[in-house]
Amino acid sequence: MRMALWVAQRDWRSWWPMAAATIGVALILLLVVRQPLADWLWPDTRAQALREEAAAALAAGHLSAEDGSGARELYEAALAMDPDRPEARDGLSQVARAALAQARSALDDDRFDDARAALALARELAAPRAAVDAVDAALRERLAAQAGLDDLRARADDAYARGDLHGSANSALPLYRRILGLRPDDADALRGREDALGDLLQQAREDLRLGRYAAAAHAVAVAREFDTGHIDLPDTQARLGEERDALLRRAQDDLNAGRLERTEARYRELLETDPDAAEPLEGMEQLALAYARRAERAAADFRFADADAALAEASRVAPGGSGTAAVDAAVRHVERARLSHAQLRPAGSPAQRRDRLRVLLAQVEAAEQRGDLLTPPGESAYDRLRAARAIAPDDREVRQAAARLLPAAVGCFDRELRANSLARARACLDARTALSEDEATLRPARRRLAQRWLAVGDERLGAGELAAARAAHDAARDLDPAVPELSAFGERLRAAGSAVDPG
Repeated sequence: MRMALWVAQRDWRSWWPMAAATIGVALILLLVVRQPLADWLWPDTRAQALREEAAAALAAGHLSAEDGSGARELYEAALAMDPDRPEARDGLSQVARAALAQARSALDDDRFDDARAALALARELAAPRAAVDAVDAALRERLAAQAGLDDLRARADDAYARGDLHGSANSALPLYRRILGLRPDDADALRGREDALGDLLQQAREDLRLGRYAAAAHAVAVAREFDTGHIDLPDTQARLGEERDALLRRAQDDLNAGRLERTEARYRELLETDPDAAEPLEGMEQLALAYARRAERAAADFRFADADAALAEASRVAPGGSGTAAVDAAVRHVERARLSHAQLRPAGSPAQRRDRLRVLLAQVEAAEQRGDLLTPPGESAYDRLRAARAIAPDDREVRQAAARLLPAAVGCFDRELRANSLARARACLDARTALSEDEATLRPARRRLAQRWLAVGDERLGAGELAAARAAHDAARDLDPAVPELSAFGERLRAAGSAVDPG
């Protein structure tokens, strides 16, 4: 017995300090969080308090407030906390009726803005629809009377008769809209708006027939603003879409044919009505690229004034995006051509330069006969031709020699590309550009070489060779800034660089 009592006393002494500590922590927590805990344990206490605050706000006419102190917000909070009790729902119904009463009172006092706000609250809280509509109709009538509805109608009809359909607050369509805002079922205003929009859309179809896309697009946008359900709108929009597609095709055809000024005019017309449209923006970047290539071809003939003019056009039409990369690459190309021209152009009198030209043309022919078309460096037919061009880029014999060498440059490019000798393929491509090959055939060649550089970059990136991958990316960008795979590969490079060097 004494043994059992001793064991019990020992157990009591061992757990008593822990129990005391637990009770102390619980008391502290109760003191710190007593109100939130009470709200959690007895939510009806807080909900009841909210309902009482809401009733007081309702009695004071304080129906709604952004800071949550209005009767509506307080009843909604109580309902969210205790959705099973009907008092909060009944309170919201009382708020709706009070809002309707406030709307009537404000209308009687000519406080039209207050009447609109109270009416909106009543409608949101599902006040009886018939009562809301009656107050709304009375409000519109009072506004119409105040605005001088007959005068508005006369002004709208007069503007329509003059052909002033839109463009100012005193044009027909804005005036008809004011009337219908005050009296939505006004038959005369509805008919006037219908006729005015019919005339507007008829003019849009005539503009499309005459090739005035921007004017037609603007008219269609105006028609949508005033009545999206007008009977003539779907057909006119369909015709507008067809003309837009045709305009994009004609712009691309002009771009491919080198008619760059006409290309720009077509894209500008499209951008006038939609400045953020993707296709015309992409077209302008392609236009910048075409001007950059024009600059490169001019520089290859040592026509630097033409090259500088083309570079200025490239910068103007596409100051950002891939156009900038194309311009940067073309600038580097033109500068290299300037240096080459300075090194190749001989000094001396005009007669001495003519003698030198004859010697160079003879060397071109001799190298052709030996088969040394593009190699060896400095002695090839191409290198001799470049020196001849530095003297007389527009000479007939110089141009004939360039035409003879072009097939060799094309064959060189294809051969080196098959061998995956990308640097040598680029040299052959530069020769094709310098020999004035047509841009329509150069463009796919540049893209093929750019895509091959990106494939090399992908391999180098996979091997963890970031410097080599970046060099391949830059080579592809210089060749064709618009190649589709370039952007995604650039993102991968940036991600890989961040992982290697997070700082």
